[in-house]
Amino acid sequence: MTSTAMQGAEPILLAFSGGLDTSFCVPWLKDTYGRPVITVTVDTGGIDAAAARSLAERSAQLGAVEHHLIDARSAYFEQVLKFLIMGNVRRGGVYPLCVGAERVLQAQTIAQMALSLKTQMVAHGCTAAGNDQVRFEVALRTLAPDLEIIAPVRDRAFKRPEQLKYLEDHRLPIPPFGGAYSVNRGLWGVTIGGKETLTSEGSIPDDAWVLSKNAYSAAGVPGAGLLARAAERHTLGFDAGIPTSLDGTALSPVAIIEKLEALAGPFGIGRGIHLGDTVIGTKGRVAFEAPAADVLLTAHRELEKLVMTGKQARIKDSVAQPYGDLVHEGQHQDPVCRDIEALLLSSQARVSGEVKVLFRPGSIFVEGVTSPYSLMAASKGVYGESAGEWTPTDALGYSKMLALTGVFYKRAGANAAAAKEPKS
Repeated sequence: MTSTAMQGAEPILLAFSGGLDTSFCVPWLKDTYGRPVITVTVDTGGIDAAAARSLAERSAQLGAVEHHLIDARSAYFEQVLKFLIMGNVRRGGVYPLCVGAERVLQAQTIAQMALSLKTQMVAHGCTAAGNDQVRFEVALRTLAPDLEIIAPVRDRAFKRPEQLKYLEDHRLPIPPFGGAYSVNRGLWGVTIGGKETLTSEGSIPDDAWVLSKNAYSAAGVPGAGLLARAAERHTLGFDAGIPTSLDGTALSPVAIIEKLEALAGPFGIGRGIHLGDTVIGTKGRVAFEAPAADVLLTAHRELEKLVMTGKQARIKDSVAQPYGDLVHEGQHQDPVCRDIEALLLSSQARVSGEVKVLFRPGSIFVEGVTSPYSLMAASKGVYGESAGEWTPTDALGYSKMLALTGVFYKRAGANAAAAKEPKS
C-alpha cells in the first residue's frame, strides 16, 4: 500500500500503542528526520471498535500519514499463548506474562509490514530502563537484520514530563492516562506502571486499575462494590490442552479469553503486583490485571493433575519455566523454543475434559474436574479407603522397600561410628 504522501522520502514505520511514548514519537520523528511517519498497531487484544477509532484519529492528529491496525489475536494465541497455558507459565509464580509475551509477535508483524511497504526504517517508543526495548530489538534483529531501528525515547533519554511538554507546546493530543501511568493492554491482560511501582513499598490506587477499577470500593465504602457481588459458577472445556468451550458453548480460544476477562475482571480476579528480575538485570515491579489468564492457568493446571503422570508433570514443568523466561526476554525465535513447544504439545495429548470453577471476590476456586482420561477413575482403589490393584500385603512390602535407602544410610553411619570407637 503506497500513498502519494509517501512518494519521495522513505517513510518511518512506528510501532504505535497510542500511549505517551509512541504519541510523542510521531511528531518528533517527523520533525527530526523530515520523513513521513506510518503508525502500525498490532492488535494482540484489548482493542475494541471505539479504541480502534481513537487510535486512528490520534495517529492522524499527531501527524502520521497512514495508520494500520493489524488483527493478530489468533496468531498470538497460536504462536505464544497456547504454549504458556500448556506450560502453566507464571513468572515468579505470580505473573502470567501479560504483555511482554506479545512483543515478539508485534515485532514480527512490523518487520513484515516494513517489507511490504518497502521501507528499511522502523521505530519504537521503548525506554532504556525497561524490558520492551530488548524484546523489540532482539526480535527485529533476528527477523530482519537489515532494518534500521530508531528508538528516540531510549537513545535521547526523553523523560515523560519532557514528552508531555513537547505535545502540549505543539498543541497535540495527550493520551488518556497522560503522564501518571503507563498502561499496556493485550489479550493476556493489562500492566500498569506508575510512581507507586517504582519502589517495593505500596500498591497503585484503586482507581488506577483498568479492568477492575474501584472494585474494592464503591460509594465511598471500601470493599462495598466487590463484596456485594454474588459468586458465579462457570465450566471450562479443554481439548488437548487448548480451551474450547465456556459454559457448554463451543468458542474459539480468543473468544473464550475475551469473555473470561469480562466475567472475571469485575471480581478482581487476576489482580497482582509482580516484583522480579528484568531482562536488563535490575529488579522491576509492575501492577497487572490478568483475569482470563488466571482462570485458564488455574483450571488447566488442575485438569493436568487428573490426567498426567507425576513424571510427565515434573519433566514438563522443568522446561516450562525456561520457556517462559525465553518469551519474557524476547527470544521466542530461538530454535530451542520450538523444541520445548514440541514437548509441550506431546504432553497435552490427554489434557481434555471439563473444569468447574467458582468466581468469588478476589479469587477463583476450582470445584471439580472431569476427563475421559482420568487416572483417578482408572484405578480400582480409592485413596485412603480401599486397596485396588494391590493387596494389604503388597502395601506392607512396598513400604518396607521404600524405606530401604534410609535404613541403609542410617546403618552405614552407625557402622562408621562404631569403627572409630577405641577398642578395649
